[in-house]
Amino acid sequence: MQPTPTLISRSRLRTRQRIAALCVAAAALCGLPYAAAQQTGTTPAAPAAPYKLRIVGGLAGINQYVRQEEPFWSKELLRISGGRFDADIVPFDRAGVPGAEMLRLLQLGVVPFGTTLMSSFTAQYPEYTAPDLAGLNPDIATLKSTLGAFRPYLEKALREQHGIEALAVYVYPAQVVYCKKPLRMLSDLSGRRTRVSSSTQADFVSALGGVPVLTGFAQIVPSLTAGNTECAITGTMSGNTLGLPSITTHVHAMPVTWGLAIFGANQAAWEALPPDLRALLRRELPRLETAIWEESERETLDGMACNRGAAACVGGRKGSMVVVPSSSQDERSRQEILASTVLPRWVQRCGARCAQVWNQTIGPVRGLAAAPAK
Repeated sequence: MQPTPTLISRSRLRTRQRIAALCVAAAALCGLPYAAAQQTGTTPAAPAAPYKLRIVGGLAGINQYVRQEEPFWSKELLRISGGRFDADIVPFDRAGVPGAEMLRLLQLGVVPFGTTLMSSFTAQYPEYTAPDLAGLNPDIATLKSTLGAFRPYLEKALREQHGIEALAVYVYPAQVVYCKKPLRMLSDLSGRRTRVSSSTQADFVSALGGVPVLTGFAQIVPSLTAGNTECAITGTMSGNTLGLPSITTHVHAMPVTWGLAIFGANQAAWEALPPDLRALLRRELPRLETAIWEESERETLDGMACNRGAAACVGGRKGSMVVVPSSSQDERSRQEILASTVLPRWVQRCGARCAQVWNQTIGPVRGLAAAPAK
């Protein structure tokens, strides 16, 4: 017996309608490459030379996109392929598709090639956020080691559970603490209302005795100006771009988190590409990934140089902030909070499976085991 529409819950109908609407929006804004059109059973016109892809990239206006992603797809691909392959790219936050939906749209094939922030997995797939827990990676070398341990699991899970081929992992500059009042060490956040952008950042601030306030990026300055927050965690250069050196006085040098993003392809769309294009992308995307990591490392340092007004400042506005170096006490606090608060709360939200994944991937590299959720 076939179920009637009245037996379908309203929530399920709303979910289907929302996905359908997002599919229409994404297809209209991003377009479908010739290879994806072939999968639909339609008969497209003969592809014009060069063969062209439609790419959904990372965050608009960020140097990793402006200086690396966008030129690679819009210029370099055509050059290195001898004019055979080309691409158009649009930032995901200007494509009309919510970041939290990108994984689903890649899985459906509506967006054949797209970029999604790992932080957007927090609600549905928290296990994928493991490499960038607050306090886990105090420098980019540690972050590379952490990701290296986790990446085989991540790529396998995306392929087998979602039908997504992970082609690159990008990183954004370090997220650090800015404050309006003097700051000598991280423990001085005690009692201060501090802007955070994720649950693990909130756990980190809470463990220091601070009051985490979940606030969007666009609200950082209004919140600090109005006195709703006293400190904020954001990027070294993005904070400079926002003008934080004019409304805050101190910035701590220790990265709380970074910000990872996955560039992936719907598996059917990937396999439908010409073999020589797949081979070219397998060769060139690791180089793009390396360039983006180098860009992020430079921008992390440049953001700090600009915030303090150093002569080395290149990409931002010179401020006159006090840069607070990480002390031995800060390092002890970081390690203690990661082990006692951040990791256990992440496992509690994530479940027993996450503790198992952690202990098989990142745990041995960081020398930190996760207890199963109770």
